[in-house]
Amino acid sequence: MECVPHNPTEGVYAAGGDYIHAMEVRAPGRLLFVAGTMGLDPAGKPGADLPEQLDLIWSNIRTILASAGMTVDNIVRVTSYLRDPAYAEANAVARVAALGGRPVPTTAIGAVTLESDWLVEIEVVAAA
Repeated sequence: MECVPHNPTEGVYAAGGDYIHAMEVRAPGRLLFVAGTMGLDPAGKPGADLPEQLDLIWSNIRTILASAGMTVDNIVRVTSYLRDPAYAEANAVARVAALGGRPVPTTAIGAVTLESDWLVEIEVVAAA
């Protein structure tokens, strides 16, 4: 499998340094679509605050990826659902750290989560 970033600089707005406009995945053998993942511990209890929930989310995503024989290096798309738009910067910092600075196409959306104490929900697409 080969991942080819597409990040045009003319004719479209700049993507910024922490994400890219598109990722072409050539000849993937497998695709994994991960459902929205919350910042819940193994007992289903949400983290006490935003940083704890973001840590739990990325830990949960790593566990889910590992169950498919993948790592965060296989992630080719991230969508974040933020209960409050003010969470955008912390969410971006956590994503960049989790991906080791590797930019991927990403979208963050302000949304009402199903439970008020779920502050962020993240879904990813991974390819191998």
